[in-house]
Amino acid sequence: MPSTGFAITAPARRDRRRRAARSFVGSALLAAVAVVALVMLVPAALGYQRYVLVSGSMTGTYDTGSIVYAKEVPTEDLRVGDVITYAPPAGASPQELVTHRITWMGDDGRGHRAFQTKGDANPTADPWKFVLDEPTQARVSFGVGHLGYAISALGRRDVRMVLIGLPAVLLALFTVGRLLRDARREAAAARTAAPTPAAAQ
Repeated sequence: MPSTGFAITAPARRDRRRRAARSFVGSALLAAVAVVALVMLVPAALGYQRYVLVSGSMTGTYDTGSIVYAKEVPTEDLRVGDVITYAPPAGASPQELVTHRITWMGDDGRGHRAFQTKGDANPTADPWKFVLDEPTQARVSFGVGHLGYAISALGRRDVRMVLIGLPAVLLALFTVGRLLRDARREAAAARTAAPTPAAAQ
């Protein structure tokens, strides 16, 4: 009968779709883990420090939300044009760390090498000059746009709980769905196998 063929093939199609959905979810989760590992672990293993840009002062080069990766270099190797991440003089900026481009180098009047920086998107240079006392300084090598939002989000406890709990919930739903399907199939098989009562004479 035509309906018999449909009854056999429709559940199979549904199973294939469910398996494809599970495979997609699993692949997406693995891809997300791989991206996080690539962004956070690999550069660190290669000696890079990472910083998330929270302002638009470098827009056009590194937009807000970008991650920039910096490597320690000898302070004496710095040149005009280098982008550095440094702590500005106390009270000079509301931000603890600034990622700006060196636009001036000279003497601070006391025989020390001084610097001045500017954000690429700012109309004027930073109003302070500063001395770098450490022998090395973080100089930006490259950046990755907008991934800083994801890294910042991982610092929130509620986001971490969702990322941990969501795969567990999905797995539980898939497991319950499979158990229910198996139970329905067993019930249908039992009804089919049951002997048909003899017709009354």
